[in-house]
Amino acid sequence: MFLRSVSILRDQFPDVRKYPFSIPALRDAEKIAFNGNVTFFVGENGSGKSTILEAIAYQCGFNTAGGGRNNSYEVDASRSSLGDYIRLSWMPKITNGFFLRAETFYHFASHLDEIPDSLQYYGGKSLHKQSHGEAFLSLFQHRFGKKAIYLLDEPEAALSPARQLALMRIMKDLEKEAQFIVATHSPLLLGYPNAQIVNFDTAPIGEIAYEDTLHYIVTRRFLENRKAVLEELFRD
Repeated sequence: MFLRSVSILRDQFPDVRKYPFSIPALRDAEKIAFNGNVTFFVGENGSGKSTILEAIAYQCGFNTAGGGRNNSYEVDASRSSLGDYIRLSWMPKITNGFFLRAETFYHFASHLDEIPDSLQYYGGKSLHKQSHGEAFLSLFQHRFGKKAIYLLDEPEAALSPARQLALMRIMKDLEKEAQFIVATHSPLLLGYPNAQIVNFDTAPIGEIAYEDTLHYIVTRRFLENRKAVLEELFRD
């Protein structure tokens, strides 16, 4: 494990009435401590999990539109508003890694096409010439390595259930020498063995067991009694 904790500098927030400083989970948090090499951030949309992940990427020197330290390109609204208001604690500090931002992945793929020599590090084929899911998996298989930190923002966005399992296999192969921090809604990914799960739906932010996450509860209830759930959902 490389990144030990993230301190949120609440006393330096410019205006707690404005986003993202108004997000309850961030406004009331002081520190997120990491206790292993695989951590998941969970919470509803707008809970702050992607915002804090983007801020970590900013402090790591990664492109907050997606990429590593050497990927220089611009995307509108990709700058981290929270990035200057957190502090990272390392032991030891590393500079290798990658920030996957699912919503701007198209722009990252276009950036790579402008520097074709770089494609050898991503499978040797334009990411645009693959399906979205194939491109994600190609990135994971060819770009990810050891002694690095990987920040993944909703990687399941382009992955089928089978490919989510393939991502878990890649993570397992690298886990002893790489650190993963993943913001996700996927009950499959959250089932990764012995992972730390940090819940952003509470204020302050706190750890939660897999079986207590809303993702697990809702998915299990649906799979065990689909008919009853749909009848309740569609009731007038």
